[in-house]
Amino acid sequence: MKRLGLLTSGGDCAGLNAAIRAVVKRAVTGYGAEVIGILQGTRGLMERPVKARPLDLAIFTGDILRQGGTMLGTVNKGNPFSFPDGKGGQSDRSAEVLDGIRELGLDALIGIGGDGSMRILKRLAGQGNLPFVGIPKTIDNDVPGTEMCIGYHTAVATAVEALDRLQPTAASHQRVMVLEVMGRDAGHIALAAGIAGGADVILIPEIPYDPAAVTAKLATVAQEGRNHALVICAEAAKPVGGHIETRVDPGGTAHYGGAGQVVGGEIAKATGADVRVTVLGHVQRGGMPTSIDRLLASAFGVHAVDLAAAGRTGRMVGWQGGDTFDTALKDLPDGPRCVDLEGSQARTARGLGICLGDR
Repeated sequence: MKRLGLLTSGGDCAGLNAAIRAVVKRAVTGYGAEVIGILQGTRGLMERPVKARPLDLAIFTGDILRQGGTMLGTVNKGNPFSFPDGKGGQSDRSAEVLDGIRELGLDALIGIGGDGSMRILKRLAGQGNLPFVGIPKTIDNDVPGTEMCIGYHTAVATAVEALDRLQPTAASHQRVMVLEVMGRDAGHIALAAGIAGGADVILIPEIPYDPAAVTAKLATVAQEGRNHALVICAEAAKPVGGHIETRVDPGGTAHYGGAGQVVGGEIAKATGADVRVTVLGHVQRGGMPTSIDRLLASAFGVHAVDLAAAGRTGRMVGWQGGDTFDTALKDLPDGPRCVDLEGSQARTARGLGICLGDR
């Protein structure tokens, strides 16, 4: 392996730069390989000339490991297999992406991406017979084939900090505080942060909630003598028989969001409580990565390079039982990895008396 490509794709998160650093360090010092950083994900591969830059050890002066975001840039829209053509339609530009990879003369490609990005990169690799290794990242922690993704731990820590800050003001004003966090298909952030942050109610996409169950829990909290309560909900939480709240941006694209306002309104109407809603939004994506995300990103980067160098491509690295491992891309299930409703965290929440919206 003489020339290795590296890109980040999909939404950003904390820990991406730590992974980039690990890939470069392992490739250069371990194998004497040249690393080419592809800018703006697959979009950079459509440009001519291709948007790319060499990555060497001199770049890593000590601060990159600690920085959020991605030094390579990324995109989370514009699937090359159905790329907007500017005329209201779509076109398949995957051949341009593959031509861009060939133009760079890469022996292998490492892609850091979430569930959607991994599916796209997996399809590109298969179509172009490209030696590819995937590294999972997403704050939602819903990529199948790994217990933990880069960015998740920092997002949970951010949500817990928000609950820590909301609790004293809730107590001071006798309020119910509702915190909306990210989670389109899976409620991993809401569940973990809710447990760690002392929430009374946790609402996740996997369990359509009954407003009456939420109201009953808040009544119990009041009966126990507490003058305030904390509710955390994923952005895709929805009531039984209801729908996921979305908003449409000026460009006509629909985005999840608004669940917190709906939940807060239901609580206020049913209980007469003074309710305030906080939407954490993109604060969960940015900022300095936690030590766990740095460790995970570093371990993933080293493992991915070792796979590429050994010719064991068409695989994704993952984390299981406290160690890295890897899985063939063809063996990964389709769709997101959702919360295990019989798993440890769900059992812990119920054991603590936290309402998950169903009872």
